[in-house]
Amino acid sequence: MYAVIETGGKQYRVQEGDVITVEKLAAEAGDKVTFDKVLLLSDGKEVKIGTPYLAEAVTGTVVENGKGQKVIIFKYKAKKDYRKKQGHRQPYTMVKIESVGGAAKKAEKTEKAEPKAEKAAAKEAEQVKEVKEEVKETKAKPAAKKVSASMKKDELIAFAKENNIAIDEKATKAVIIEAIEAALK
Repeated sequence: MYAVIETGGKQYRVQEGDVITVEKLAAEAGDKVTFDKVLLLSDGKEVKIGTPYLAEAVTGTVVENGKGQKVIIFKYKAKKDYRKKQGHRQPYTMVKIESVGGAAKKAEKTEKAEPKAEKAAAKEAEQVKEVKEEVKETKAKPAAKKVSASMKKDELIAFAKENNIAIDEKATKAVIIEAIEAALK
């Protein structure tokens, strides 16, 4: 009995007892993994082909996570004094296939997804309430203009007069900004 599964954008022909190296999975060594993207399943007499996937699953155990052999990338342009050497080690997960052709557990996934959707909707409603409260607060109070270094000296003096902040109008721009910030705190 064998199956063709898809994982990491690649297809693998697997049998029980096979050890395959696939693109890195989010699982630690010893964890059970289920491949539910089964493209083809054969028991020796009958061949089932999915459109695109079957309602079957292949399970396995993670043997190890690691990195493959180093691949050297060397770029060179003649007569231009350009050389670039770069290495790369592709991460992988080694999986031992334990069973081929069990029923896929898709019903559990949909049941688990519904509470997540409800939580997300509740969280979104809470955020909407917070935003409405903030809008009410900003409507109740006129928005205080922030002082910044990009403001002109005349604008800073006008801002200080509007907010009843005592400053020396002959002082430098930096001193006026410091005085306004200190008074606002």
